[in-house]
Amino acid sequence: MAKEYKITSLRLADLEKELNYLKTTREREIAAMIAEARSYGDLSENSEYDAAKNEQAKLYGRIAEIEEILSHAVIIEDENEASGRVGLGCTVVVEDENGKQTEYRITGSQEANPMEHKLSDDSPFGRAVVGKAAGEKFIVNAPAGSFTMKVVSVTREG
Repeated sequence: MAKEYKITSLRLADLEKELNYLKTTREREIAAMIAEARSYGDLSENSEYDAAKNEQAKLYGRIAEIEEILSHAVIIEDENEASGRVGLGCTVVVEDENGKQTEYRITGSQEANPMEHKLSDDSPFGRAVVGKAAGEKFIVNAPAGSFTMKVVSVTREG
């Protein structure tokens, strides 16, 4: 069974836009780099040619990666979270044992970015908080140890 990639419709649009850019503009740029490098003569000792071919390999690798994601994408905004419980696409405010509040957005693994407070539902925090409602406490079993948090609020954009 193929892996499903849980993404938002916004991330889907970004990936489609990137794929279009890579298949058109970027592919032409790299083809021009290869053609120019070939004009320098002997390919066996041509570092410009090697560099251009490496860029082409990276380009095709990224195109394949995006196509894989798009072909197995599951849009997460369609999930019914009217219950007020934490789910994919929700923003949750949590409070730690010291009373410090932090806001996180629960995303699929393709969009997760802890530096932007976007956490995957597959992360230890995500697994612990998904399904909880405002006022509920939960335990996060993280690599650094377990800690208790409390859900302050759950909101859904859109």
